[in-house]
Amino acid sequence: MDSQQVTRVRAELRQVLQNQMDAGEPAETKQTFDRLLAAGIPEDEVWRLMSAVLAGEMATMMREERLYDRDRYVQALHGLPTWPLSE
Repeated sequence: MDSQQVTRVRAELRQVLQNQMDAGEPAETKQTFDRLLAAGIPEDEVWRLMSAVLAGEMATMMREERLYDRDRYVQALHGLPTWPLSE
């Protein structure tokens, strides 16, 4: 992907996360966002970490040809800020 495409993907992931927070579904998205900010993590880094979790869930869905797994996604959010960078 070129830098323009990367920028577009990041913006789309951020929009999905924002939509989740606005809708309150899953509630853990907003809770994680607030928790990471309260822990002193810069907002840009919070967006990056949460986008990595979302992208990971989407990639797994495509690779395994399965539907969204809310429990798996929420578990990954709970693992932040160490997931996925420490694995």
